[in-house]
Amino acid sequence: MGLQLRSPAMAGSNGISVGIAPPVDSTWWSNRARQHDYLSMVADAGLDHLFIADHVAFRGGTGADGLIQATTLLALQPGLGVEVGVYLLALRHPVLVARQLATLAEHAPGRLVLGVGVGGEDRREFEVCEVDPGTRGRRTNEALAVLRPLLAGETVDHRGEFFELRRARVLPAPDPPIPIVVGGRSHAALRRTARHGDGWLAAWTTAERFADAVSEIAELAAGVGRDEVDWRHGYQGWIGIGADAESRLAGMMEGFYQVPFDQFSRHAPCGEPEEIAAHFAPFVEAGARHFNFVPVAETLEASIAGLAEVAGRLRSL
Repeated sequence: MGLQLRSPAMAGSNGISVGIAPPVDSTWWSNRARQHDYLSMVADAGLDHLFIADHVAFRGGTGADGLIQATTLLALQPGLGVEVGVYLLALRHPVLVARQLATLAEHAPGRLVLGVGVGGEDRREFEVCEVDPGTRGRRTNEALAVLRPLLAGETVDHRGEFFELRRARVLPAPDPPIPIVVGGRSHAALRRTARHGDGWLAAWTTAERFADAVSEIAELAAGVGRDEVDWRHGYQGWIGIGADAESRLAGMMEGFYQVPFDQFSRHAPCGEPEEIAAHFAPFVEAGARHFNFVPVAETLEASIAGLAEVAGRLRSL
């Protein structure tokens, strides 16, 4: 797929890349000194990339545009890649998204991964964008069918349910290509990955389910003539590192999601780095090649250092 998110000196023989989310503190984005310090620590620790979310008007109007935040991070730290996980493509026109991605690729070639999801946790977010929430899956599929050839530099003629294009083209095509990974736990998400994605981005699942999904994607992809994809499947989630990790992580997640921690605990491992790496080793065996983590520890420095140790152990598997 032509993407390197770490320097060759840090590359693991198994091709594992590990990323971290920026601090959840909203004031972080307005403090340039804090940003530089944090990003320098992440790069110095040997982590590969940052990952960010995307929302237009979530839960009463909150959120941030994923591609704008990606631009900021790519400019601030040239030693790190950025993954948008996940972008609500259904809320945008695919030609405009293709132009944004092509422009980003010119400034930061090989450092961006686009994760695409259908969202839906807040129906109102779609309604205020004049998008019927019930169409978000079909709309995402159609947008991906347009976006991929546009990013390849092709001239696109398309007449579908949501978009009509005549001789649309966006140049220059990103070189290397921007990988597109598809998020979601449903069978529809697996079908979307097989038809349009370079990988599946899993969350809140077991290693057994992950392995089954990877096999299903391969079978579905072969059925549509995509049997030679260099898949970059991945996993995204929260982890607790160090002493009192579970209580600290529970407090953070309950505050963020407003639901009891026991709904997440099975998929949010806590403990020392070797224990967390052991939890995700079966995912690596099943085909996971990139991980996005929100690490919670006693200090910000401890979270970065702990995740760096987890990354080292996963790369050495």
